[in-house]
Amino acid sequence: MATAQKETETPRQRYRAQVQEEIKQHAWEQIASAGASALSLNAIAKQMGMSGPALYRYYANRDELITALIRDAYQSMADAIHAAAASGSGLRGLGQALRAWALEDPQRYLLVYGTPVPGYQAPEDTTRLANEVMAELLDAAGADDLGAMPTSPVQAHLAEHSAWAGVHSADPPRLHRAVIMWTRLHGVLSLELAGHFAGMGFDPAQVFAAELDAVAGN
Repeated sequence: MATAQKETETPRQRYRAQVQEEIKQHAWEQIASAGASALSLNAIAKQMGMSGPALYRYYANRDELITALIRDAYQSMADAIHAAAASGSGLRGLGQALRAWALEDPQRYLLVYGTPVPGYQAPEDTTRLANEVMAELLDAAGADDLGAMPTSPVQAHLAEHSAWAGVHSADPPRLHRAVIMWTRLHGVLSLELAGHFAGMGFDPAQVFAAELDAVAGN
């Protein structure tokens, strides 16, 4: 469908898409060097040999550009998780795919899961892709080959507050496993990518693998 859509685009539409991609590439470079809070459309325009008003025809403001970057990041992550799920690699495969995706481009991960950009509010439609990832996680968290989750009061709490699971009919232990995996693995990744393990002498990959083993329960 994407190919067919490209074939029906006019030259002007294709040119616009190319310029938008170039703007996003410069934005990622800015984020890598100074962080998302320092993102400047005027600086990008100068790098591209454009005037500020000319660039604003492609992205109306900083927040619109950040939203485009976040959507791309979520889509990329969702693609990686969907591919891992389709391969049948189970809960461990999803965890390994998440880490590989994060390490491939740390700034992309940190834009989604790092410190919020001051004054920026992500639109609600960005949650759709996040929900797709969570659905894959909930599916994998109910596999028969996983060890049993120990009974915990938090399971009843999660069952009563399960709107985040969408229409997924996950039982309390599965909800519990999914939440634990999401929080533990993101905790390790966030610390690693922010450089908090630097100088400690151990391999973060081993810590991540141990957390993944603990969640899988076998």
